[in-house]
Amino acid sequence: MLFDTHVHMNARQFIEDRDEVIKRAFDTGVHYMVVVGFDRETIPLAIEIAEQYETIYAAVGWHPVDAIDMTDDDLAWIEELSSHPKVVAIGEMGLDYHWDKSPKDVQKEVFRKQIQLAKKVNMPIIIHNREATEDIIQILEEEDAKEVGGIMHCYNDSVQYVQQCLDMNFYISLGGPVTFKNAPLPKEVAAEVPMDRLLVETDAPFLAPHPNRGKRNEPAYVKLVAEKIAEIRGISFEEISENTTKNAFTLFGLDVK
Repeated sequence: MLFDTHVHMNARQFIEDRDEVIKRAFDTGVHYMVVVGFDRETIPLAIEIAEQYETIYAAVGWHPVDAIDMTDDDLAWIEELSSHPKVVAIGEMGLDYHWDKSPKDVQKEVFRKQIQLAKKVNMPIIIHNREATEDIIQILEEEDAKEVGGIMHCYNDSVQYVQQCLDMNFYISLGGPVTFKNAPLPKEVAAEVPMDRLLVETDAPFLAPHPNRGKRNEPAYVKLVAEKIAEIRGISFEEISENTTKNAFTLFGLDVK
C-alpha cells in the first residue's frame, strides 16, 4: 500500500483519462494520494477530485511562480477552503528562483502570508523549492513554521540541509529524480533521512521516474520511487511502503486504515 503525497491529477495533461489513471494507480497498490491545487484553476478541481474518491485528499495553496497574481481575496479563499473535510494541507507554497515571472520579494511575501495562514488554521504546509534553499529555510525559521511542520516536496538539495528541515518538523519527500542515473543528491538523501520522516511522491504529470523519464508521469509510478529507495537503503519494498504510508497518515492527521 502506497501513498503518493504530491500529485497533480488536476493538471490539463489528465483531462482525457483522469479516471483511468487513478484506477491504474489503485490497481498498482497506490491506494492514497494528495492532489495539490496551486492557483485559481487547479484548486477547485483538486477538491472536486478528492470529493469523488474516498482515499484521495487535496491541498490548497499558491505556487511561487504565480505569486504576483495572488490577491488578498485569494488568500481568504484558501483559508475558507482549508475547512473542507478533504483538505489536509496548505500548499504548495515556497520560492522558485528558476523562473522570473514573480519577483523574489513578492514570492517571499506570499510565502510568509501562507505560512501565517497555515498556522492560523493549524495545517501542515507543502514546500516548493527551486534554487532557493537558504531563503526557504530562513523564512521557515523566522515564521516559526515548526509549529505546523509539513513536507519538503520533491527534495532536491544536498544532505547538509536535511537536519535543519527535520528540526523544523518537516518530512522529506522524494520523487522521480531519485531514480535518475545522473542525480546523486536525492540518492544520498534517500540513504540518510530517518525512516519516520520519509515520504514518497510523483509530482505527476512531471518528473516521471526511470524508465519512464521524459514521459507523462502518473501516480502508479510512485511504486518505482519506493522500489529505488528500498534498493538504496538495502531494505524491502514492503518496509518502505508501510513506513512512508504511515508517515503520510501521521502528517496529514488521517486515521490509519
